[in-house]
Amino acid sequence: MARKGRRVDGWLVLDKPLGVSSAQAVAKARWAAQAVKAGHAGTLDPLATGVLAIAFGEATKTVSAIEGALKAYRFTVRLGQATATDDAEGEVTALSHARPSDAEIEAALPTFTGDILQTPPAYSAVKVDGRRAYALARAGEEVELGARALHVARLALVARPDADHAVLEMTCGKGGYVRSVARDLGETLGCLGHVVALRRVWSGPFHERDAIPFAKLDEIRHSDAIEAHLAPVATGLADIPALAVPAPDAASLRQGRAVSVAGGDLSDGDEAWAAHEGAPVALGSWSGGVFTPRRVFNP
Repeated sequence: MARKGRRVDGWLVLDKPLGVSSAQAVAKARWAAQAVKAGHAGTLDPLATGVLAIAFGEATKTVSAIEGALKAYRFTVRLGQATATDDAEGEVTALSHARPSDAEIEAALPTFTGDILQTPPAYSAVKVDGRRAYALARAGEEVELGARALHVARLALVARPDADHAVLEMTCGKGGYVRSVARDLGETLGCLGHVVALRRVWSGPFHERDAIPFAKLDEIRHSDAIEAHLAPVATGLADIPALAVPAPDAASLRQGRAVSVAGGDLSDGDEAWAAHEGAPVALGSWSGGVFTPRRVFNP
């Protein structure tokens, strides 16, 4: 049975508000656009705000290509307190009277940059034996999560409103937990810490300056007005090399057949996408002068 709705293709950059889950935001956007299909790139916790990139229609095929893109966050750490959830939602589990200076905070930041290992919060969506860690933690079960590799391109102290709070900015790869940074930084400084405010400033090619307010969805619902706010499907492929193909090859690719095409600086096995007159035709890999499609885009 066909899903109800209309065909909508492209990316919508939404400024997710506090208290709304990513799933709720996607559902509201899909309702507003009357789109048959929708998804998102990079989950934001309900207590986080900022850039949530929502894919409609054919753009959902590019989500996997953009999930690994760098993302930037601005967040505030409450010093002197540890919580069960590493954010303001959890109960305070420990206190400290120590308060580091700006210089001490800045001196500790290099430890958390580059290629590091990070342990996710106990209250996270990481799966443990098939169950979400947060479900186990809420049930009172002991949660032990292993450290995971994370690339942090930048971590900087940008403001110090008072002795109890520090505002930082972080640019990192896929799988980074800001709550873990706040927790681990507080432990390193000997003062404890947790996140009290978190905002995603940009995610890959999507920036907060291009985001529409959540309330805007009600204004443009069930109309063509939403089209004016959509970025092209190919926006989700911004970090992947494009290979231009003529019309006959585009037709072959859409039928799932590999085609010969010059790869330029590509190496065997590199991911790429084929384009005809600027429009995406297929996402796949290039090897030995041949592009093999993995996902095909419908014109």
